[in-house]
Amino acid sequence: MSTCDSNCNSCESKDNCDHKLIDRMNKIKNKIMVLSGKGGVGKSSVAATLALSLASQGNKVGLLDLDFHGPSIPTLFGVQGMSLVSDGENLVPLEAKGIKLLSVGFLLENQDSAVIWRGPMKIGVIQQFLRDVEWGDLDYLIMDFPPGTGDEALSACQTVPNATGGIIVTTPQEVSLADCRKSIDFCRKLKLPILGVVENMNGFVCPKCGEVTPIFSTGGGEKMAKSDNLPFLGSLPLDPTFTRKCDEGNITVDLDSPVVEGIKAAAIEIQNSLKGVLK
Repeated sequence: MSTCDSNCNSCESKDNCDHKLIDRMNKIKNKIMVLSGKGGVGKSSVAATLALSLASQGNKVGLLDLDFHGPSIPTLFGVQGMSLVSDGENLVPLEAKGIKLLSVGFLLENQDSAVIWRGPMKIGVIQQFLRDVEWGDLDYLIMDFPPGTGDEALSACQTVPNATGGIIVTTPQEVSLADCRKSIDFCRKLKLPILGVVENMNGFVCPKCGEVTPIFSTGGGEKMAKSDNLPFLGSLPLDPTFTRKCDEGNITVDLDSPVVEGIKAAAIEIQNSLKGVLK
């Protein structure tokens, strides 16, 4: 990973080179961004379950929620209403289920309050979350992005040095795929490697017999990955048992669910693809 020293020519401009940010991010081996061109595809649950899966394999993991207008991570982990603390110099992320957590939801006095911020305010908070939070040494920092390719996504991608890559989450329908193709183009224009595509909500798991029944069109995510020459990380169905756990604030990978098994398999595939590529 690159480092920054006192002789760095870019340091003539603080915006171009931030020693503290680079030093902080250099302690994190892999920085993975979970993106989608469309909202409502289950991106946050995928990001959270991926983080838990990686942690269950002995990795040190952080989860950063950058969806300012719909922060879901506090709800998934059952830590709504909790606030961040400071060690006097830096913010300290909350910890739940062995994961270091940070979300704008921890900054709100009322969880139902709307976040009405202009672009510069959002960019400043993103920089603070990356620079002024004591993440420590991590194997993985999973970043749950807002939907689309707007200010937050662009600012985070441009702020994080040496980002490992992005994961695109879609549902099978063309209305979702069309937006997610824009996310693929977004990553390529920013030279952000794409680690793979996850197709979510591909069928419904019957709570009585366990059979998976298609409720939308199927296979769209896999076809998109193939046509764009990207790794396909798997299809995940809608599982009422898993969804109930999420609603209860008890998201877990200790569950007999095809959703969990699918994301565990994706986590292993991602780790294997990164072996020998990153320091």
